[in-house]
Amino acid sequence: MRLHFADPGVRRTWTVELRPQPGGPVLVCQHCTHSGRPLNGPSARAELLAHLALHARRAPLPTHLRTCQCHERGCCWHRRHRGCQGPIRLLLARERGGRLWRLTDACTACAAATAQASVIPEASLTAEIPPSGRRTARHRRRPKEPDSPTRVREMLSYLASALPPDTGAASRLLALQGALRMNGAGQAHVPLGLLRSLRLGDLMDPWQELTQAQWLCTIPTAPRGAAIQLLDRGLFTQRPARPDRLRAADWALRRACCIRTGTAALPRLVALCLAAHSAPADVQGMAEAEHVARECGIPYSSLRTILDHLVDKGFLRSWDVGEEFDDLCWTLTQPLSSLSPN
Repeated sequence: MRLHFADPGVRRTWTVELRPQPGGPVLVCQHCTHSGRPLNGPSARAELLAHLALHARRAPLPTHLRTCQCHERGCCWHRRHRGCQGPIRLLLARERGGRLWRLTDACTACAAATAQASVIPEASLTAEIPPSGRRTARHRRRPKEPDSPTRVREMLSYLASALPPDTGAASRLLALQGALRMNGAGQAHVPLGLLRSLRLGDLMDPWQELTQAQWLCTIPTAPRGAAIQLLDRGLFTQRPARPDRLRAADWALRRACCIRTGTAALPRLVALCLAAHSAPADVQGMAEAEHVARECGIPYSSLRTILDHLVDKGFLRSWDVGEEFDDLCWTLTQPLSSLSPN
């Protein structure tokens, strides 16, 4: 039986390039008539991501008509794997050290096999902002899909591309909380109790690292806590309702506190990543090892040491990596639904 793909005229791939110029970087888009727009240096990447999101928002396509664009081009954007499989996702990838960015439809298998890439939540493109002057009847609100673990997993994947590769685990935990707790103006209040629960050791180091990466800046506020202004404009495309994001932030905080590691942030970040890839009522989990390492900002070779540490601390019962495709499989000591923060 011959497979039938969508109309080849329907292209769901957008590519932009950052070209250095004497006056600052210039955004060159292959899909815009007027290209070569100059960008503000510190916020160039954020403007680039917002530009790609605008293209995707202007070209909606029903899910059943979308195909893996990577497969249409012979899977030339990633290493070899078992073949196209799974739902179609919106994938953001970068090449040439961050000078070339691509937003495209890709199947789950191709998305996982693509280096320096992350899945963009579909809700960030389809959500609409209601008119400011309109009042609607209040009713009891139900959480929308996806659930909290999925939101945390998607945000970790986004931060893996948005933050510098050498960003530390403590900074990633702090960035995750800030991104999930921010309001419509890109500001977030981080209470003092939350900072204590994160157990980040020297609190100045994560703040300084994220500030030097031009990802956030602090705002003067009351002494019991901290207020931050997020500078990554790409976060404004992550627009699920704020109550759902706050619920996901609370879930991430509880999962990160389920393991006793003193002030070591890296084991708790890896434990959180594994929890986000696990079913709540099951002790078995599986994900691609390189993908987990990238979300945690560590080399693949260092992941094994951290996994052994989680076994010693009682968070994992066992773990294993497949020989052929490097699938990481693990067994929790107990289901996530029964865990309580220490």
